[in-house]
This record gives sequence, structure tokens and C-alpha cells, in this order.
Amino acid sequence: MWETIKVVLQALLIAFVIRTFFFQPFNIPSGSMIPTLLIGDYLFVNKLSYGYSRHSFNFTVSLFGAELFRFGPLNFKGRVFAGQPARGDVVVFKLPSDERTDYIKRVIGLPGDEIQVIDGVLYINGQVVRRERVADYVVPDGPYRGRRIRRFRETLPNGVSYYTLDAFDGGMADNTPVYKVPPGHYFMMGDNRDNSKDSRFLDEVGYVHNELIVGRATIIFFSHRPEARLLLPWTWPAGIRWGRLFNAAH
Repeated sequence: MWETIKVVLQALLIAFVIRTFFFQPFNIPSGSMIPTLLIGDYLFVNKLSYGYSRHSFNFTVSLFGAELFRFGPLNFKGRVFAGQPARGDVVVFKLPSDERTDYIKRVIGLPGDEIQVIDGVLYINGQVVRRERVADYVVPDGPYRGRRIRRFRETLPNGVSYYTLDAFDGGMADNTPVYKVPPGHYFMMGDNRDNSKDSRFLDEVGYVHNELIVGRATIIFFSHRPEARLLLPWTWPAGIRWGRLFNAAH
């Protein structure tokens, strides 16, 4: 029995160290990053990518909804072993207006950049960001299954390319003022442009300070459709998105 307990304790310690300093799991609860990330995706975030800030060690252990243990945020400023996010990285960060809430978006603007959206088209420092119309995105599951949405391949100035969705014209953030990204901050946007609360909304998200960034999304390790239920094992085989397992999360 003691040998079994030791093995369990060692496994828990290893898991704690990995989660604290290297890779932290996150799940996707909203559709703001579709088609890159879907609701029901579970992914690992690499904390080493940009070094550590006090928010890198901020997590809660809970049981049946009761908070048992909260670790952080620690009381120090700046980043240790600091690295800078690159344009196009998909990152997890703390919401500036509520540092207990995690968001995941794509880095669009770097410190000093000028960002604007005109008729749904992205401009960086006065230059239009190239985007190409591709085949429509077809919603794979959920209540809107089968719906077709306009899809574009967007390519940033540094060559990073990804897909975005443009559900309709005239969205509330399809035409914006020019945003001047302050020093030490980043401008974040979701890939699902008409269904993303991001830096375009200054009162709700706005510019994201470097200290609020937790890490870079790396790999999807699990994904399930809305109909899959933990307590209904017979829904697991059809409910798991097998083709998304171990795909890149960016």
C-alpha cells in the first residue's frame, strides 16, 4: 500500500510541476476562435514561450464547485525569462478588466502598431492585410450544423497565415477607429471576426499588457462535440472529434 501511495504522490508532484512551470491545459468554451479552435477543444498552453509573469502561476484547485486552494497571483512585476509574442501567435491571457478570467485570441498588433478595420478588412500600420476568399466554412455540429459562413485566408506581414470567418457585413466591429497600441501592450483579435469580444472593444477587453499573457497555445489534446456527455459513455465514440486530436492549436 505504501508503494502505491508513493507512486501516486510522485505522479501528482510531476503533474503539479509540469502544470505550474511548463504546460497548462485549457478548454475552449466559446466560438470566438472558430475555425482555428472549436467549442469543446482542449489544448495545452506553453508557459515557457514568453517567460513567466505573476499570472503564470495563477490557478485554482476546486472540488464540486468549492474552491479549495488558490495559488497566485504572486506579488512581482514584469516577466522572468521574458520573450515577446510574435504577430499571429494564439495566446491565452488574463482579461484586463477581470484578471481571474482567461481569454484566448490571436496577436494582431505589437507595441507601437496602428490597427484598424475598414469594411471587415484588417489594416496594420496603414497597410491592408492580404486576405483571400476560400471555400465556405460549414458548421460541423451543434444547433447551427450545416450553416455556411464566408471563410478567408488572412496573411499577416510576417507571413503567418490562418483562416478567419466573416459571417455578415456591417458588424459592430467591421469599421473601427485607428488603434495605437501602447508600449508593452498587444492587440488581440478572434478569428471569428463577427463573434469575438476582443481588443476592438476598448471598454471590455482593449489592449493587453505583457504581464497578463499566460502562454502560447500549442496543441489540441482532446476535442468533443456538444452531444458528448461524460455520464453517457455510449456517446463518447461518436462525440469525440478524432480528427482534431493532437493538431496544432494555431
